[in-house]
Amino acid sequence: MMMSRADGLVQRRNVNRDNADGVSKENGQSTADKLDYEEDIDDGDSKETRLTLMEEVLLLGLKDKEGYTSFWNDSISSGLRGCILVELALRQRIELEKAGMRRKSLQMRKVIIKNETPTGDVLLDEALKHIKETNPPETIQSWIEYLSGETWNPLKIKYQLKNVRERLAKNLVEKGVLTTEKQNFLLFDMTTHPLTDNEAKVRLVKKVQDAVLSRWINDPHRMDKRLLALLLLAQASDVLESAFSPLNDEDYELATRRLRELSDMDLEVESMKGSTNDVIWAVFANFNK
Repeated sequence: MMMSRADGLVQRRNVNRDNADGVSKENGQSTADKLDYEEDIDDGDSKETRLTLMEEVLLLGLKDKEGYTSFWNDSISSGLRGCILVELALRQRIELEKAGMRRKSLQMRKVIIKNETPTGDVLLDEALKHIKETNPPETIQSWIEYLSGETWNPLKIKYQLKNVRERLAKNLVEKGVLTTEKQNFLLFDMTTHPLTDNEAKVRLVKKVQDAVLSRWINDPHRMDKRLLALLLLAQASDVLESAFSPLNDEDYELATRRLRELSDMDLEVESMKGSTNDVIWAVFANFNK
């Protein structure tokens, strides 16, 4: 659904790329949790501003000065719920049931608990609790709908994660990346979160740019799983404008072509290769149908 947008992601300026590094941060974790969390993070990342996938995707989507996401972006809500599921998978908390002898498709396989130990992140633990208490298990597609509140089943409304963008923005305020302001929009006041740590955003943008340019690996199974997930989820959430708009025409064409290569993969085949993470592919398949 979302990946086809790679051809026209942004109206961009014909200027050179900015330079910086990628970043992320997480607080209040046990040693085991940190090992899970840091498994796929480059040693060069700043430990002071380590971000979750949800926070990175939101930061890419936020307008730097205005402090809010585009009113026209109808993809980021479900995209952030996909981030939550992938983050839980990367931290070894959830997985997909085995495909079995009949080779169930990604979309048919149910999400099951792998480790019910809390992560220390409120949003992740809220979602983990819902998944743990649900019997029989549900699919990735169902969980994205439930966590987004997009269901007609009154028994599933309780699974909705509310105010996700605001809660993630507050996390970024606590980490010194954003600040909090009030803006008047004629008929109402809105809390906004403008960028305060420009370096953190610049490093994140460069991490995304480098992943599809200077550090491109033409094999998703050799790519860092967290970075692969960030590319796919940022694409699905339609928030790559801030990362790709500074690129010159040649780099822009190359970056979007490489993203199309990812989107054109046979996800069922890729999910059966090597030491992959099936949840990443299942979430991707949900947005790519």
